[in-house]
Amino acid sequence: MGFSVLVSACACVCVCVYVSAAPLGDEAENDRPIIGILTQEVDSEVMRKFGNTYIPSSYVKYIESAGARVVPIRLNQSFAEHEKLFKSINGLFLIGGAVNLETSDFARTAGFYFRLALKANDQGDYFPIWGTCLGFQLLTVLVAGENLLSKTTAENVTYPLNFSSEALSSRMFSSFPSELRRALSEEPLTANFHHYGVTKEAFMNNEKLTGLFSVISTNIAQNGAEFVSTIEGRKYPFYGVQWHPEVNRFQWNPHYSFPHSSNAVHVSSLLAQFFVNEGRRSTHRFSDAAEESAVLIYNCNPVYVEKISAYEQSYFF
Repeated sequence: MGFSVLVSACACVCVCVYVSAAPLGDEAENDRPIIGILTQEVDSEVMRKFGNTYIPSSYVKYIESAGARVVPIRLNQSFAEHEKLFKSINGLFLIGGAVNLETSDFARTAGFYFRLALKANDQGDYFPIWGTCLGFQLLTVLVAGENLLSKTTAENVTYPLNFSSEALSSRMFSSFPSELRRALSEEPLTANFHHYGVTKEAFMNNEKLTGLFSVISTNIAQNGAEFVSTIEGRKYPFYGVQWHPEVNRFQWNPHYSFPHSSNAVHVSSLLAQFFVNEGRRSTHRFSDAAEESAVLIYNCNPVYVEKISAYEQSYFF
């Protein structure tokens, strides 16, 4: 679900500098999408000296590489502040990690945004959500109303995807050239770092999950269990992957199986573009340029953490 700590610490500071932003235009499609990435509680004592919550920079680069800006969503805000931010951003990204899916502030805050997104989409107000690894698992808990995870160890391994019949009509892979889709089903292009997941059997036996999500792919864990690896909302623009597309381009630690082939990079690029393009369909906007500028992640610098984690850099809050 996340990456383990390796050795000792490094030192750096986070400096916030406020800059102005150009006003948004009135274009029909939102050409200035802003994606909110939910911060997560630090689960390592070694990294806690930098801050209590964090976002690995690989997720930020992943979103920015597809033409969007990022707002870190902090956990210590009021519901009124979160609701205001929801009305200003164009999508929510739930990162991987290792916190409790039911009792953590990460889970509690994600649930608030999820309920707002359900209501907004029902009213014709487009708002996409993406969950990676732990974020994927959290989406299943929020929909099912219970934790259905079981042991599906796939730690530091890469797999091709076992596509389901519903993959042919999926929105996520609609822009993939046929050769790349075939490569994704034949080559180990997806990086997996999890010990738990939702088995195909548990997923298909839950009417809430099958009613909201299509199963796009599955994989076989190291213990032989078949787990769901990619899901897509049937009605809602909600998406989840048990694997990590961001690492294909933005993580390089040689101790981990990060696929960096041209096909792996292409997969990562197209999925990032897909989600950002979903965000372009959202009309949410900040009230003015100063308000927008004040919350962008540009205001903080990432900390170098390669010597103590699988990440090269992380933002701490």
